[in-house]
Amino acid sequence: MTSLRARSINACGSSCAVAAKATAHAVKYGGCMEPVNVVLYHNDAGIARVLAADLSRHFPSVNLARSCEEIRPAIARHRAEVLVLDVETSGSRELERLHQEFPGLCIVCTHRLADEELWTEALKHGATDMCLPWNTNDVVRSVMRDRARRAAA
Repeated sequence: MTSLRARSINACGSSCAVAAKATAHAVKYGGCMEPVNVVLYHNDAGIARVLAADLSRHFPSVNLARSCEEIRPAIARHRAEVLVLDVETSGSRELERLHQEFPGLCIVCTHRLADEELWTEALKHGATDMCLPWNTNDVVRSVMRDRARRAAA
């Protein structure tokens, strides 16, 4: 039987290779990859619970915001580096405000009907990426790519 750790490593696929390169770069140049604190907001409590459980296999701290009003305090309280945001409910204006208020925050948006137009709009307003809410691997890859990019910069 495969251990939970082995399954989570296999599940993240190429993003683990990106993270390994970023970690090697950070160590080589005197930095370090610190644990990532995540705040997650999704309007559907069931999707939020499943996504939080899946993300907690990859990140040590995943905190749920139960409403749009709880997002900002949760980011500050948990010193989040990542926000997984249900942009379908919160909207692109809220995404843009969050990006302006927290410019160093990696914001990965989720939307049930994500398409090229929504993805482009989300990127224009400050998102790192747009993923389907039930595709945890894509969310993890987006976060890892952003972390690797920042570590290499």
